[in-house]
Amino acid sequence: MNTIDNSRRNFIKTAGTLAIGTTLPISLVELAFAESSQNFTFAYISDAHIQHIKDNRFVRNWDRGLIRAVAETNLLTPKPDFVMFGGDLAQLGSKPELDHGAEILSALHGNVHYVMGEHDYYLDLGEYWGKLFGPQYYSFDHKGVHFVVLNSIKTYDDWTFKRWPTAEQRMLEMAGLDNPNGSPFMVGGEQRVWLKDDLDKIDKDTPVVVFSHSPLQKIYKGWNFWTEDADQVQALLQPFSKVSVIYGHVHQIQYNQIGNISFNSVMATAWPWPYPQAYAQAEQYLPKLTVPMNRADPFFDRDATGWQFINMANGNLDLNYTLYNNTSRIVRYNTDKKRPEDVAYQDEKARIVPQTHY
Repeated sequence: MNTIDNSRRNFIKTAGTLAIGTTLPISLVELAFAESSQNFTFAYISDAHIQHIKDNRFVRNWDRGLIRAVAETNLLTPKPDFVMFGGDLAQLGSKPELDHGAEILSALHGNVHYVMGEHDYYLDLGEYWGKLFGPQYYSFDHKGVHFVVLNSIKTYDDWTFKRWPTAEQRMLEMAGLDNPNGSPFMVGGEQRVWLKDDLDKIDKDTPVVVFSHSPLQKIYKGWNFWTEDADQVQALLQPFSKVSVIYGHVHQIQYNQIGNISFNSVMATAWPWPYPQAYAQAEQYLPKLTVPMNRADPFFDRDATGWQFINMANGNLDLNYTLYNNTSRIVRYNTDKKRPEDVAYQDEKARIVPQTHY
């Protein structure tokens, strides 16, 4: 309890926002405006990877993480105006996995919006997801902010429709990490046309927040931390004065600034990814990485996952991260340098010695 209370006091001191402490990989986002009556919050949960074993049995590590996150979200103070789920509800996109995940998420209080992940999509190309949660991409407005939800995990038609003998094989190929048989993600031409039309209706001074599953950047192709048409999507967002992209998928803390667009990742409720050594081979695409993914205890199912409070003051994101068995981090938008920065980057000598991921 003391640790939670200390985290809460530290958050209030650094972000000036009242919030309840938690020990789960969820996010509370506050958007602050000149008129305090327009301030609001939303919670963010992502990457549950519910995995079906047999009958009513599921991998407990993953569904327990989502169940706890939902419970803690319902206890947040102030109550969030809505909740975002950031994708990869399922592991292999099956009906039992999606049904089990949907049942867990149904306990959330208030409005919930959904982003689709590749693990939700590639078995039936989102057909069952659509029946449960609605369209794969859409937009909405809330208290002066324009929110856009994209399906950023599509890929080439040839890979999708012609390469694999069964839908199950296609799903397995796309679900694999560091898999040469995978294919780069993309938003695609149809959605880009829709996005342009959607944004053309919005005043350029309106804050824009984009939710995607993949990063809408070209970070590291080997792990598919990559969106093939990211440059084209970014070009559509460049005319706006303040744009933030919040994404899941990477299971680790990342932040970056490209032109007027701030990029920030959120943590997963399932497991963390370590940072790949091969990042060094793609230095030109490397975003800022807060802390290499040190594993204090790789056999602890929640180790190196985490949660964050996000304060969006005047359209810029401040992220207050808490990491299990590691140093808490604050990634704050530097208004002078016009980019996110880790305000107290963890020196290498102070880091926990990494252990091998099991």
